[in-house]
Amino acid sequence: MGNNIKKLLKNKFAVIGLTIIFLLIFVAVFASVISPYTPSEQNLSERLLKPSMEHFFGTDDLGRDIFTRMIYGSRISLIVGFISVLIILIIGTFLGIVSGFYGGKIDYVIMRFTDIVLCFPIFFLILLIIAFLEPNIYNVMIVIGFTSWPGLARLVRAEVLSLKEREFILVAKMMALSNIKIFTVHILPNIISPLMVYSSLAIGGAILTESSLSFLGLGVQPPMPSWGQILTSGKDYIYIAWWLSIFPGIAILLTVLSFNLVGEAIRDVFDPKEDHIE
Repeated sequence: MGNNIKKLLKNKFAVIGLTIIFLLIFVAVFASVISPYTPSEQNLSERLLKPSMEHFFGTDDLGRDIFTRMIYGSRISLIVGFISVLIILIIGTFLGIVSGFYGGKIDYVIMRFTDIVLCFPIFFLILLIIAFLEPNIYNVMIVIGFTSWPGLARLVRAEVLSLKEREFILVAKMMALSNIKIFTVHILPNIISPLMVYSSLAIGGAILTESSLSFLGLGVQPPMPSWGQILTSGKDYIYIAWWLSIFPGIAILLTVLSFNLVGEAIRDVFDPKEDHIE
């Protein structure tokens, strides 16, 4: 593991991604210390001010400081990303292990249900569900998590199908170990690598989905700030207040790109099937 971490840190794209991610986490945690304003503080006499030393990213149509709202919005993005992916990991990993390990009718039922969910475009399925629920951060996290697990379930199933024919699994069965112990001690540690890769990529996807929902007014609701909300306010002032669209757009781009870079680097480092060129 130590050698893999060293290899990961030698990957310049991974270092860039990790640096941005840790910076975002730092900013999100210490948002109240970094900014002298509050995210919902309005001042109509300072509406639509250009970026300056007083307001680094300018102000919006209600005179709120965009830099402050961006900082507090990073909290929303990271919370949604991590919690949504945690839900995906729990559901997808459990169903994938059960399906791949037991096979037969259990595998058939789980995979057919997975195929049904995959038939629907995920984003439109999320829109449909959110339309019937109250749009808020909790429902956004739950809906993203409960609709985005099929890909992980199929990935885990494929890994388990390969693992369960390995000698150490067969020996564990011969020793009459419980299935729970086989899952936790012998199978789960051997699928950590693909789970890490999937998680990193999925966090970026969840953040992008949340921003899209907030942009459409179906995600995080005011006065709670989010990057998608700031983009929404910017679309009406795109020609006279470019900063309302540019800064949140860059934030979303860099955040999603960072998680993707880290995910790709983890795959390159931890995948023993590939030869790596330093």
